[in-house]
Amino acid sequence: MLQCGIVGLPNVGKSTFFNALTLSKNADAANYPFCTIEPNVGKVIVPDSRLHRLAEVVRSASVIPTQIEFVDIAGLVKGASKGEGLGHQFLSHIREVDAIVQVVRCFEDDNIVHVEGGVDPIRDIEIIEIELIQADYESLSKRIPVLEKKAKNNKELEKELQLVHQALSLLLECKPVRHMVNKENEKLIRNLQLLTSKPVMYVCNVGENDAVSGNSYSNSVIQRARSENLQCVTISVQIESDIANLETELERQAFLNALNISEDGLSKVIRSAYDVLNLITFFTVGPKETRAWTITKGTFAPQAAGAIHSDFERGFIRAETISYSDYIDCNGEVGARAAGKLRPEGKEYVVNDGDVITFRFNC
Repeated sequence: MLQCGIVGLPNVGKSTFFNALTLSKNADAANYPFCTIEPNVGKVIVPDSRLHRLAEVVRSASVIPTQIEFVDIAGLVKGASKGEGLGHQFLSHIREVDAIVQVVRCFEDDNIVHVEGGVDPIRDIEIIEIELIQADYESLSKRIPVLEKKAKNNKELEKELQLVHQALSLLLECKPVRHMVNKENEKLIRNLQLLTSKPVMYVCNVGENDAVSGNSYSNSVIQRARSENLQCVTISVQIESDIANLETELERQAFLNALNISEDGLSKVIRSAYDVLNLITFFTVGPKETRAWTITKGTFAPQAAGAIHSDFERGFIRAETISYSDYIDCNGEVGARAAGKLRPEGKEYVVNDGDVITFRFNC
C-alpha cells in the first residue's frame, strides 16, 4: 500500500492532524518539539460517493472502500540534514514514503510556540525544502566517484551518471529534483531514492475563524503551490479534530452545517493525496460486495486484475468493462449490456478511473 508522509516543523498541528485523519489517538499531540519520535502509521478510507451508489444499484450485502496509508513523521528543524534535532530519523522515515504531505502553520496563537519565533508559512516550507535538498546533494555527491568507475563501458550506468549530474546541478540551484522528472527518466530517478523527487502537497492549517475562506497566510501558500503545480488544501485542524471526535455521521454533518462548511477538510486532503500519488479507482460489483480497488494511472487490465489476485493476472482472458456513468444510467450490468455499453477489453486496455470491471480468467 502506498504511503503519504506527514511532515512539518514542530508545533504546526501535524500530529493533531494525523489523529483527526485516522480517527485515532495514536500520535501524542503536545506543545513541544519532537513529541512524535517513531512514525505513527494509519490506514485511511478514501471517500468516494460512487461506491455507495453502485452498491445501491445491485443491493450489495457489503461495501468495501479503498484505503491509503498516512505516516506521521517527527517534526523537522533547521539543520536536520546535518543531524540537528531528530534530523537523521526524520530523513530516513521520509525516504521510505511515496509522497510528502507538508502541514504548514497559517494561524496566530501566542499560547503555541513557533520554533522560528513567528508565523511565516513560506519560510517554513523553504526550511524543509532546503534541508531535503541538502540531504539529496550530499547523498548524490558521494555516489559520483563509484559511479564514474563503474560507468565505463556500461551504457545503463552512463545514463544514471548523467542523470546524477543533472540532478546535482538542479540541487545547486536550490531546486528539488521533482522539477526534472518526466516519463523517460521517472524510473531511473525513483531508483535514486531522492527526498526531493517525491511528489508534494501542502495542508494549510488555519484558525477556526478562517476555515471557510482562509487568510493571507494560506493564500500565500496557495499561490506558491500553483506556481509549482502542486496540490494545496486549506483546513482548520482544530475543527477537523472536533469533528473526528463526534460519534455519528449525523452529528458531524450538523457540526459542519453550523459552521457553514459544505465538506469536511479531511476528505479533501485524502482525495488530494490520492491524486498526488497518481492513483485511480476501479470497481467490482456484485450482490455479495461492491468494492473499490486502487491502481496507478496507466495500469493495463491484466495488472489491474492482479490487484485483486495474482491468479487473475496470470490467467487473464479479458476485462468486461462498463464506465461508472453508464452503469448508473443503465441501472446495472444487464441494462448496460443491452444498451451496448459493456465493452470486452484485452491485455492492452488501460483502465480508467471509475471503470466497473468483471475479469474473465483461466484458473
